[in-house]
Amino acid sequence: MNTYLILNIIGIFVFVLVAFLFSRDKKNINWKSVAIMLVLNLFLAWFFTQFPYGRNGVKWVADAFSWMLGAAYKGIGMPFASFVADMSKMDMAVAALLPILFVVPLFDILMYIGVLPFIIKWMGWLIGKVTGQPKFESFYSIEMMVLGNTEALAVSNAQVRQMNETRVLTIALMSMSCISGSIVGAYISMMPGELVLTAIPLNIINAIIIATILNPVKVTADEDYIVEIKAEKRQPFFSFLGDSVLGAGKLVLIIIAFLIAFVSLANFIDMLLGLLPGNLTLSIILGWIMAPFAMLLGLPWAEAQVVGGHMATKVITNEFVVMLGIKDQLKSFSPHMTAVLVTFLISFANFSTVGMIIGTLKGIVNDKTSDFVSKYVPMMLLSGILVSLLSAAFVGLFTW
Repeated sequence: MNTYLILNIIGIFVFVLVAFLFSRDKKNINWKSVAIMLVLNLFLAWFFTQFPYGRNGVKWVADAFSWMLGAAYKGIGMPFASFVADMSKMDMAVAALLPILFVVPLFDILMYIGVLPFIIKWMGWLIGKVTGQPKFESFYSIEMMVLGNTEALAVSNAQVRQMNETRVLTIALMSMSCISGSIVGAYISMMPGELVLTAIPLNIINAIIIATILNPVKVTADEDYIVEIKAEKRQPFFSFLGDSVLGAGKLVLIIIAFLIAFVSLANFIDMLLGLLPGNLTLSIILGWIMAPFAMLLGLPWAEAQVVGGHMATKVITNEFVVMLGIKDQLKSFSPHMTAVLVTFLISFANFSTVGMIIGTLKGIVNDKTSDFVSKYVPMMLLSGILVSLLSAAFVGLFTW
């Protein structure tokens, strides 16, 4: 058997073991549920990467997103024709970020007319039945992957207010591994679409697995319900659409601001390190820290150092910083290296996400619950990293 495949398999068990070692209540972990979810993700990774129907299905969705982005580029070309004149030379802001001005309102319209709430509800129900997890946690796993963490928390604030502090911690741990459906188009414009879309369902299940191990919670029959959110009087459609477009514009500016700030800071640190002997850079130092984890994804040490540096950069800054840096290098990477790195990147697991989740919860729950969750910030960050590592490990098993 391939030595690196064995290392990849060992990695899955090591990541689960790390979660166990940091668990708040080792005796009450529901190992039966964990085992079911691990087998489910093993099947999903195989289905999406090896089974013809799975590969073709993922490719079809990726192509659909790419086709959808054509409408965004038409819109961008109206005021900025020179920006899209040569698609192969588009800047990252044009290719990946400006389409958000189209995709976010599109998703909001689907929420407005009830399409996305319907999908979220029934997919959450299905996950709950398969995994044996509480109804709301299953529902939330889908909700956060469509809406994003702060948006999902805001939508479910009535439920979260009624939950005890340990269940709120579970929600915070899961929130570290989310993405937002409206950002998928930006990912696909820079990374292989098949890998992006394969990572999303794996993250959903892995977020539940890691939260179940780190923070075991027993939910009684009386507590296992979903609050029926009463529909408030909706805004007129065009007023709602205007708010959505403005929100999308703010999101684009926030991402650009973070990119400029973090890339500049990282380069400034490299400049300071350049004053010292040894030709050290930030990516080299971070690579040393994360390289052992990357090696457990079935990588040779040389590749593990490179991937480890990108993984650490993503956790400290965000996934866009890394994607921007590697999108032109992917062709030089091995298929396995590409698969595990891209899969790891598909989540919002980073330091800034911790602040966003804690800040959002402070506006929803009481001070006692908020303070309780805040004590577990390191666990939240660990949760996000372990989920990304597990998803990368599952995909890596079938991509060589």
